[in-house]
Amino acid sequence: MRDRRYIGVKSKKSGTEAFKEETVEEAIKAGLAYVGAGLAIGLAAIGPGVGIGIVAGKAIEGMARQPEMRGQLQATMFIGIAFTEALALFGLVMSFILFGQAGG
Repeated sequence: MRDRRYIGVKSKKSGTEAFKEETVEEAIKAGLAYVGAGLAIGLAAIGPGVGIGIVAGKAIEGMARQPEMRGQLQATMFIGIAFTEALALFGLVMSFILFGQAGG
């Protein structure tokens, strides 16, 4: 027989408590899914932040070296930023999926 516990959830609006029955394994799985969701969006935000900084920095460096290429470098920079930002959106979607797995 599995060890069943009642997890209390207190409502902030009404002040009432509702109890739901779940096993220890289910509680651990939900907790790990929440941790995974937080890590997914946290790490997915760090990479594109660094990438966008590198792309913009190199574009400015290129414009300083060859000012006549400004338009072409700027267009290429915006495309690179868009692709880099897509990685953060993938991380956001993954965190929503993990949050849904946790039952949130």
